Amino acid sequence: MKLIGILSDTHSCWDDRYATHFAGCDEIWHAGDIGDISIIERLEGVAPVVRAVRGNIDHGTVSRRCPEALCFETEGVRVWLTHIAGYPGRYAPGVAKNLSENHINLMVCGHSHILKVMPDSRLGLLHINPGAAGYHGWQQVRTLIRLTLDSGTISGLEVIELGKRSE
Repeated sequence: MKLIGILSDTHSCWDDRYATHFAGCDEIWHAGDIGDISIIERLEGVAPVVRAVRGNIDHGTVSRRCPEALCFETEGVRVWLTHIAGYPGRYAPGVAKNLSENHINLMVCGHSHILKVMPDSRLGLLHINPGAAGYHGWQQVRTLIRLTLDSGTISGLEVIELGKRSE
């Protein structure tokens, strides 16, 4: 069993509540637009495993260290983590094919700053966009997600609101 923390679109902004809400997590996944590598380094101080992908604003050290996408399996769940992917029924070109070919159970992306948790019954997976955790962008509320993976099962999904973008 693993407790997973998920965030996206920090845009170089650190909030100490990331560490508070992700304390005890086995892994933290960042779905891009990290901004500054210090965000990843601080997350690495919170959880033993941090998986991160670069987003469209990421350059320099972040871009060199973080791939565009990660495909991996943990606790019997096949995961695809990327920044820009769309969502069920409106995936970016090639995304649905990639998800199907890789037998993905859980797809995580960012970019839109829109919190979405929705099943894709056509591909048999759960789609998650954790919204935006940072202050930059047009989102009204900053959000994180926490969930549990256990023997192929996704459970205990929580949406954590950090407050309004201006707070």
